[in-house]
Amino acid sequence: MSNHLKHDLERLERHLLDLGARVEDAVRKSIAALESRRADLALEVMGGDPGIDQAEVELEENCLKVLALHQPVATDLRFVAVCLKINNDLERIGDLAVNIAERSASLERELPFPVPNGLRPMTEITIGMLRESLDAFVRADTSLARRVLMEDNKVDDHNRQIIIEMAERMKTHQDQVDDALLFLSASKNLERIADHATNIAEDVVYMVEGDIIRHQGTTS
Repeated sequence: MSNHLKHDLERLERHLLDLGARVEDAVRKSIAALESRRADLALEVMGGDPGIDQAEVELEENCLKVLALHQPVATDLRFVAVCLKINNDLERIGDLAVNIAERSASLERELPFPVPNGLRPMTEITIGMLRESLDAFVRADTSLARRVLMEDNKVDDHNRQIIIEMAERMKTHQDQVDDALLFLSASKNLERIADHATNIAEDVVYMVEGDIIRHQGTTS
């Protein structure tokens, strides 16, 4: 590998991690806005989305420049291809955080709707999956990537429990149907964020081992 290619690949990695940090912050703030009914946090998340979009575009352009200038092969080529895919997943996660934030503002009131029991642990697992999938990328650690895949079932379980809890809430408190639906939407968005973190983990396995494990239903 030439020094120029090495430098450009390292720059791609730094930019990708910076985008990941911004997206993680957006997810955390969107859920905090939902739990605490803080419209200011919700607005902060929404206001930061154009910057995330712009960073995604710039990173894609830089990846394409590396492909054109250096014509990498083998592991280096897979690295750039995975950067492009992770970049897209992170942008989508940013959009999902905005979805949560947009709904959070409407919950600001004197008598707050009780937060579903599983929302906090679901959030922590999901954010942990995102962080660990990016750590696996940086370290080229397929064992860590596969552990991320195992965590997705926990997120799905919490999502199912929140659906049950909110359905029961709507039956017994018909005046709170709208609020319950907002939390159902937030839970679904978190579940989709976890799916994107899973995508990243699968891409790490491809980058390191050259194996495409999507749709295989296996973490071995």
